[in-house]
Amino acid sequence: MKKSPVIDVHTHMLTNEWVALLEKHGGPSYTLKTVAGGLRAIHLDGAPFMTPVPNMFDWEARIANMDRARVDIAVTSLTCPNVYWGSAEVSLKAAQIANDDMAKAQKTWPDRIRWFASLPWHHERPALEELKRACDNGAVGVMVLANIAGRALTDAAFANIWKEIDRRGLAVLVHPSAPPGTSQLGLHEFQLTAPIGFTFDTSLAVARCIYDGFFDRYSNLKLIASHGGGALPYLVGRLDICWDNIPAARSKTKEPPRNYMRRIYVDSVVFRQDALDMCVSVCGGDRVLYGSDYPHTIGDMVGCLSRVDALPDGVRDQVRGWNARRIFRL
Repeated sequence: MKKSPVIDVHTHMLTNEWVALLEKHGGPSYTLKTVAGGLRAIHLDGAPFMTPVPNMFDWEARIANMDRARVDIAVTSLTCPNVYWGSAEVSLKAAQIANDDMAKAQKTWPDRIRWFASLPWHHERPALEELKRACDNGAVGVMVLANIAGRALTDAAFANIWKEIDRRGLAVLVHPSAPPGTSQLGLHEFQLTAPIGFTFDTSLAVARCIYDGFFDRYSNLKLIASHGGGALPYLVGRLDICWDNIPAARSKTKEPPRNYMRRIYVDSVVFRQDALDMCVSVCGGDRVLYGSDYPHTIGDMVGCLSRVDALPDGVRDQVRGWNARRIFRL
């Protein structure tokens, strides 16, 4: 069998124009302040949660680093806080800035770059218009944060956007942001949003989708839960036993959560071999995708790929790229 390409489904890029727009219109909730180490981090309600680094703005460096890590294709996305701030006009402009930059990169490196569209989800009409424009310009999927300005992905306000994404059969990267309650949880200490807050945000969002019947309503879209699905592979037994014994937990679905975990995708951004093995065990080898989180400060193209390459024969190449090639139709 031909060796698979290496396709990175969790990797980010920014533009200076997007950062400037956020700094101008993101307040009072979002601010940019210098943190330990000298970089400027984006803060939510005073808690730092995302630190732009130079390689997020440098496409040439990205291609060079992909070459060094032996990564063939990157499916790039904006990171948090995405574009869920400001007026409808500002949010749409922020999405267009990010989407146009990625479309330009794909045209420049057509064999190396694909991208997820960002949308102003909290403004339905502009979101649907930008979805069409982005897909026409080459987007292969959509990025959504695990909470949309504090609202759940299952909120009825987003139903028409989900319907259109489902109609198109697109892949959707669910990426965490600072979770609701960040200030009350004290996540400003030790920058706890990165190790704990993000994984909590994803776990809560996808668990709610499972219990809500979301995957029965939207059976064509392909949801990718970031960072190995948060804590869900570790917690799926608990989700199951609650579904078995708590009527409210099974009020909207006929199948246990473990079955829905076999219908979502997760990436390999987990940083331990046994954690990646658990992702494969819970979700299946055909549902795990290589991701690196490059160029974040904790991103690691080489390390994440080394753990993928340590997977058993028959799974390794699926995770390296065949699974991504299938869902993105590459």
